[in-house]
Amino acid sequence: MKIDLNCDMGESFGRYTLGHDEAIMPLITSANIACGFHAGDPLVMAKTVALAARFGVAVGAHPGCPDLQGFGRRSMDLSPDEVESMVLYQVGALAGFARAAGAELAHVKPHGALYNQAATDGVPAQAIARGVARFSKNLILVGLAGSVLIEAGVEAGLRVANEGFPDRAYNPDGTLMSRRMPGAVLESPEEAAAHAVRLVRDGIAFRDSRVRVDTLCIHGDNANAPLIAEAARAALEANGVEVETMGMFL
Repeated sequence: MKIDLNCDMGESFGRYTLGHDEAIMPLITSANIACGFHAGDPLVMAKTVALAARFGVAVGAHPGCPDLQGFGRRSMDLSPDEVESMVLYQVGALAGFARAAGAELAHVKPHGALYNQAATDGVPAQAIARGVARFSKNLILVGLAGSVLIEAGVEAGLRVANEGFPDRAYNPDGTLMSRRMPGAVLESPEEAAAHAVRLVRDGIAFRDSRVRVDTLCIHGDNANAPLIAEAARAALEANGVEVETMGMFL
């Protein structure tokens, strides 16, 4: 079995520092880098892309809603055209930094509220997929395993990666439990590592089907993110799972 290990990164901006990018980068295979709307800024984007290139980590764009104060986790009433253009804008910006660093953009993963809306609603899902495809159909679109966003990516002619979350709890239907609920975020490295192994081994029961997971996400803003990433990778490899960039096997 093969699995990609990704992390949301580059989420500092201005004088504000968030995450543990330098500690986590050597442990992952793909980096989802904020593009300035929900977090990040041009200097942080350039620095994070360079860090990923140094460790041979695949560079991905992590577009979100224009919501710095809410970290992109608040729902916004955006039209399909707004979503499509917003995604295209952010993907293009991150791709420019990647090209300047001698790397190429490999994937796109929406952030926060945009990601969650697209998991169940075909309208924003299709708008996101169109925005990505307009930039390049060579990119991989990452979405919640089994979700509407995955379906929209396939319809748009994109390669897709079904994503699981070792550090998050799930609802019975395969969607993520709201962060407002107790126990929604797993902060124990041992618990998250065991969850990672189960996700790869068993997949996710999403609604009426069981979906294989292609990539696992460690949230960079989790207080124990470096320890979780280290424990998850060790547990996966100990169980015979090859940790490899998603573009190598999708």
